[in-house]
Amino acid sequence: MAARLVSRMLRQVLRSSVRSCSSGARVTQPRRGEPSQSAAEELSGRRQFLREHTAPFSAFLTDTFGRQHSYLRISLTEKCNLRCRYCMPEEGVPLTPKANLLTSEEILTLARLFVKEGVDKIRLTGGEPLIRPDVVDIVAQLNQLEGLRTIGVTTNGINLARLLPQLQRAGLNAINISLDTLVPAKFEFIVRRKGFHKVMEGIHKAIELGYSPLKVNCVVMRGLNEEELLDFVALTEGLPLDVRFIEYMPFDGNKWNFKKMVSYKEMLDTLRQQWPELEKLPEEESSTAKTFKIPGFRGQVSFITSMSEHFCGTCNRLRITADGNLKVCLFGNSEVSLRDHLRAGDSEEQLLRIIGAAVGRKKQQHAGMFNISQMKNRPMILIEFSLLLQDSPPAIPIISSWDPLSLQGLRHRVSFSSQEATLWKGCWVPQTPPLTQRQLGCGSPQRHYSSHSDSDTSPKCLSPVSQPPATHSGWLPTSDELTHMDSEGRAVMVDVGSKPDTERVAVASAMVLLGPVAFKLVQENRLKKGEALVVAQLAGVQAAKMTSQLIPLCHQVALSHIQVRLELDSTRHAVAIQASCRARGPTGVEMEALTSAAVAALTLYDMCKAVSRDIVLGEIKLISKTGGQRGDFHRT
Repeated sequence: MAARLVSRMLRQVLRSSVRSCSSGARVTQPRRGEPSQSAAEELSGRRQFLREHTAPFSAFLTDTFGRQHSYLRISLTEKCNLRCRYCMPEEGVPLTPKANLLTSEEILTLARLFVKEGVDKIRLTGGEPLIRPDVVDIVAQLNQLEGLRTIGVTTNGINLARLLPQLQRAGLNAINISLDTLVPAKFEFIVRRKGFHKVMEGIHKAIELGYSPLKVNCVVMRGLNEEELLDFVALTEGLPLDVRFIEYMPFDGNKWNFKKMVSYKEMLDTLRQQWPELEKLPEEESSTAKTFKIPGFRGQVSFITSMSEHFCGTCNRLRITADGNLKVCLFGNSEVSLRDHLRAGDSEEQLLRIIGAAVGRKKQQHAGMFNISQMKNRPMILIEFSLLLQDSPPAIPIISSWDPLSLQGLRHRVSFSSQEATLWKGCWVPQTPPLTQRQLGCGSPQRHYSSHSDSDTSPKCLSPVSQPPATHSGWLPTSDELTHMDSEGRAVMVDVGSKPDTERVAVASAMVLLGPVAFKLVQENRLKKGEALVVAQLAGVQAAKMTSQLIPLCHQVALSHIQVRLELDSTRHAVAIQASCRARGPTGVEMEALTSAAVAALTLYDMCKAVSRDIVLGEIKLISKTGGQRGDFHRT
């Protein structure tokens, strides 16, 4: 619905005759004050000559794995005109003093040096690059560099409509717009500012000026916007957009974990269910995107798979931060200050040696999503703008002024603190018991997934509760009879229709003893089958939702929350699994939690069995349950 409204709005304001720019190339129709057609052709001819007679690629920009770095991203500022909840606090972040930031002259000096060595594409980022007062002048001067083919910008779109005509005349020929929701009220909630319609105006202006396809970047985060995937794709039916779904990535300050990352394959499966005719397009050299197209649609869809299927082997990108540090890998924490060497008066040859040494130290690939999330790195706002989610954002409130149709996709989510209870759907609930505190030096991966249903009242079975060793609170009657047997000894399903609805929470655990060999491969993420912990975690979530199909006498229950955590235990060469489930209804959810933990353990065995079959699954047990007439249960 949101996509159709936005698409209709944009199409209505677009003129019938839209000038076209192939692949984002700027329109070259002459304007007052611009070079004449003959001058433009002369400049084009010089660039063509350079391409045909180019020297071998610079050794300074070639790493030890043969990757040639021809793409440079330059951050123009650390500042931003939005305050996204998942990128920075409302009051902002500590910024580098202005005197320590690169001046426009220093930016152009470095750009000139990199282009001379073979860089043919420069993208301007931030913060928000379009709030820098001299951005148009910087683009115009970059456009004078011989050999530079592409000048792009990544922007939140707030200032785009106002500045784009000037930027296009200056030479800007590629645009990426960051937009994570098509719901205006949700946009305002996320960014703590108004501006959704300004972003839409910027998209309209870019299409009007011939940028095609126009790239729209959407960072997909579970519990926030994953339900809008189909709406975003629907935009490409009538508009020349390249909607790029980006896997949520870890950076310092956003406390990344698996509960928020939606993998490329999961997103692709969602799209194929709606559009089975979705077809893959050939991948361009050094492209970060896997691109697809729906036959008959004007635009296309891409996936940036930085986490689940990295593209390090073909990476050709370098980054310069706003304070002048060179980063050879977005996820690396090593930097070298080019600003300091510039201001110290180093010669061009000295700068190239420093750059070459940094490029030469670039690793073959990043450390993998588990280790990246534990590494010290800059917040993304201080590298380049992207919309990233903090560890435990507040549940999205229901605002009475929102369109009810837009609310269908919003989710209430919680993350339980190890210190205190969390408010969940207006009710105080007890904290989830923490896993063992033994952790690997590289950190313990934690994943939280939420599934939601339209009903909270679907009944399911009551399961016998374990006795000692445990502590109980409240009334817990004992019985000598099994609740699933009738008077003649036949199995029956318990009738819970007359029982009152109460808030139910259950937590279960399991332990998988892998042995040293399999454990090391899991720890280093080197299993041939893929990322065992991710697959096991997803299996646990899916199993909880399918419990009634696996356990014959269990009723189907509408789970409002599922959380599966996996922790590496180096002292035992084991993986500790903890699953918690929640629902409001007439019966408990301990079977869902137990099934989730058990299936996650079985999946981990399946992922590792090729390495070792000496794997032990055990300690599958209920940790706690709350709610219901039988009282609470807490294992000591």
